[in-house]
Amino acid sequence: MSTESALRLLPWSGPNGQRCYVATDGATGFISRLADNMEEVQLNIGEELLGHADRLLDDPKASSGELRFLARRLREALVDALRVADSRGERIPERDDDDDSDGELGASPQSAGEPT
Repeated sequence: MSTESALRLLPWSGPNGQRCYVATDGATGFISRLADNMEEVQLNIGEELLGHADRLLDDPKASSGELRFLARRLREALVDALRVADSRGERIPERDDDDDSDGELGASPQSAGEPT
């Protein structure tokens, strides 16, 4: 493992609900690819649940049991989505304020109007 390795929050919990991490130096390892795929599945499930929620909430005959079941699944999807957001946020590199290579368009460090 390289000296540039970092801990990545995985999109699943341990047996007692604790957060799981893997030491990684990029997104090319088996566990990292598995985690990427799992995150994609989790986010897709959340998106599908939103469609079910719209239909069920529009149904005046929906039972309280159906609504509770939906609420539980939506809660699970939200937990998953927040974990994915945490994991991805932790992997965003720290921004160096002196680094002007962020790809943003705009004025150079020179004052506006100064000849180059």
